[in-house]
Amino acid sequence: MAKPTGFMDYQRVENGNVPALERICNFKEFHPKLDEKARREQAARCMNCGVPMCQSAIKLAGMVTGCPLHNYIPEWNDALYNGQFDMAAWRLLKTSSFPEFTGRVCPALCEKACNCGSPVVGDGAVTVHDNELFIIEKAFETGYMKPEVPAQRSGKKVAVIGAGPAGLAAADWLNRRGHSVTVFEREDKAGGLLMYGIPNMKLDKKIVDRRIELMKEEGVEFIFNADVGRSYAASQILKDFDAIALCCGAKKARALTAPGVDAKGVMFAVDFLKAVTKSVIATSNALEEIGIAPANKQIDQMLVQDFGIEVEGKDVVIVGGGDTGNDCCGSAIRLGCKSVTQIEMMPCPPVERAANNPWPQWPKVLKVDYGAEESLAKFGHDPRVYETTVKEVIKENGHITAVRTVEVEFKMIDGKRQLVEREGTEKTLPCDLLLVAAGFTGCEEYTAQEFGTELGPRGTVASVGDATPELASPNGYATNVTKVFTAGDMHRGQSLVVWAIAEGRECARQIDNFLLSEAN
Repeated sequence: MAKPTGFMDYQRVENGNVPALERICNFKEFHPKLDEKARREQAARCMNCGVPMCQSAIKLAGMVTGCPLHNYIPEWNDALYNGQFDMAAWRLLKTSSFPEFTGRVCPALCEKACNCGSPVVGDGAVTVHDNELFIIEKAFETGYMKPEVPAQRSGKKVAVIGAGPAGLAAADWLNRRGHSVTVFEREDKAGGLLMYGIPNMKLDKKIVDRRIELMKEEGVEFIFNADVGRSYAASQILKDFDAIALCCGAKKARALTAPGVDAKGVMFAVDFLKAVTKSVIATSNALEEIGIAPANKQIDQMLVQDFGIEVEGKDVVIVGGGDTGNDCCGSAIRLGCKSVTQIEMMPCPPVERAANNPWPQWPKVLKVDYGAEESLAKFGHDPRVYETTVKEVIKENGHITAVRTVEVEFKMIDGKRQLVEREGTEKTLPCDLLLVAAGFTGCEEYTAQEFGTELGPRGTVASVGDATPELASPNGYATNVTKVFTAGDMHRGQSLVVWAIAEGRECARQIDNFLLSEAN
């Protein structure tokens, strides 16, 4: 235990926030870190519980609480409290491939299961998420994080298709086992959603590049602009490699079905966020070379110039109330939108836990994320409108000008739960840019089809003997094609970065076992 009385001696203190009206002036990360003394005090609050559910990944009421990576949280909190920073990093990296990513973008399932945050203790969960980030950044700062090239190579070659969090985790693990790993990525940069799905203010792209450079130095090869199944032949990869991991994500976005969705100015959120990030990177690279910090105005101009997307002075409507919709909201505000509205068809969550949602279940409560905070600060209102959907897209000369919305609710009809409209609730909202952030329906099929792998009912790559993508399944990652495996969102469907990393690591273990059995 870090300090027996730590949870009583110190109150929970999170990393800070740059004020909303200040942070929307740029695309920089906006969470100032606590100093070393304060961070060690936060680590002291960890009680090293007899049953540390923070690291247990327990499935309760259909949702997981606790860390899917089974991080040794009490151990590295103890090391952090005692100033043993290298020891803390060593224990953290035993289970977590990329703490610098999860320490920024994970919703901290660990903290939701922390006993300090239970109704019995009630002092607030240990700041596991922020502690993790401190440990890994300290490791990079001190030089503890340095290339570790395997002393021996197995002679086996593994291809990883997709450089998102699952693919990177699989590649990293297999490389450390001594296999020669080549990662094929269809984009110009590695990272997948880490690079082009999550905005720069949540995860600075230099952090992703830093990790990729480290992996390259350790021997992982990356081939970019390689669209396997189209510009790059799957048959050649099957011929050249001893095992393949398909980690292409679940990128088939769910479309709107309302009339008029073919209008110009209607686009998927993932395409919008990708274009914004490309503009941020290009502008930053061009201006930082001459010592000038990029401004949002210049990013907006590049977005128009390179992608034909206009945000400044426009009315923006977002369909979807989740994290992606929130990221679109924060991005649109930074780019100078005139207004932003976020439409969600589900009811507004309760402010406090419902009786049927007790701790340590995942708390299904209303949260005000950064995009909503920024809308409140700039426009004076929460952008989210619940129990509403888009009924029609109104356009003039082929371009969107407004959306007609209607309130909806779920009702039981003929024994089935169906979504129905509420009569007399239609409204018309001005709209120049409609961003669809309604989730994903599975992977894009062409890569899977080129390898001959079967798709399951969820639109993801099916694995042998695995009806549900649980980590405990002994055959959870092998597909119907010998030597071809799958992991991440391409396997389990749309999920969290931490789950993608967990699946990538587990898939790598199964590939390693397969290669060892083949060698024998």
